[in-house]
Amino acid sequence: MSAGINTHGVWAIYRFEMARSLRTIWQSVATPVITTSLYFVVFGGAIGSRISTVGGVGYGSFIVPGLIMLSLLTQSISNASIGIYFPKFTGTVFELLSAPVTAMEMVAGFVGAAATKSIVLGLLILATSALFVPLHVEHPLAMIAFLVLTSVTFSLFGFIIGIWANGFEQLSVVPALLVTPLTFLGGAFYSIDMLPQPWRTISLFNPVVYLISGFRWSFFDKGDVSIGLSLGVTAGFMVACLLAITAIFRSGWRLKN
Repeated sequence: MSAGINTHGVWAIYRFEMARSLRTIWQSVATPVITTSLYFVVFGGAIGSRISTVGGVGYGSFIVPGLIMLSLLTQSISNASIGIYFPKFTGTVFELLSAPVTAMEMVAGFVGAAATKSIVLGLLILATSALFVPLHVEHPLAMIAFLVLTSVTFSLFGFIIGIWANGFEQLSVVPALLVTPLTFLGGAFYSIDMLPQPWRTISLFNPVVYLISGFRWSFFDKGDVSIGLSLGVTAGFMVACLLAITAIFRSGWRLKN
């Protein structure tokens, strides 16, 4: 115990989740890295040959933040949702709920592990990208901050999905039908400044635009929206997820019934 926090309980959950990932290392790490390499071959080769630069940045380098963000969002949601869904599926969630850990300590263990895996994956994809295109990170501290903030935020979102899901098929519904399309339409492979009106204005209602824009700013010192707005939207979504999780544990929704 430390300052009233059950650090042993948090560490036990965190360590268990990290060990589970090591048992599925091929699916958790190798597959996203290989997929990213294929994106470079397809998009960098096919589209890059037609679009040499975007905003003064080589197209191959320009899509790196979008590719990292695409993997980061999907893997954060997947890791956290599966982490909490399995205890529900096996019935061991009741042991967790009766253990001497608070709701937020439980969330810290699951979300911390999911975010850690996503951050490591993001750095691996960044290293892989450097094999294909020249890279220079203009604001490395901001890049790490966005990496951590986005991983934690969408791991919280994935935790909510894991509680909501009543079956394995529902775990993939939100990432496949919502998050991935929004990422593709959020400027992962293009700048929304390239879009004609009214599509550029419509794109501003896509929250993923602000995530990708802020992350891209950390690389090239330029983005589709201001860095302050990007941070504000990301932080706002994180607070909304924390409030939702607090309400879920207070009511026991899909946990105790």
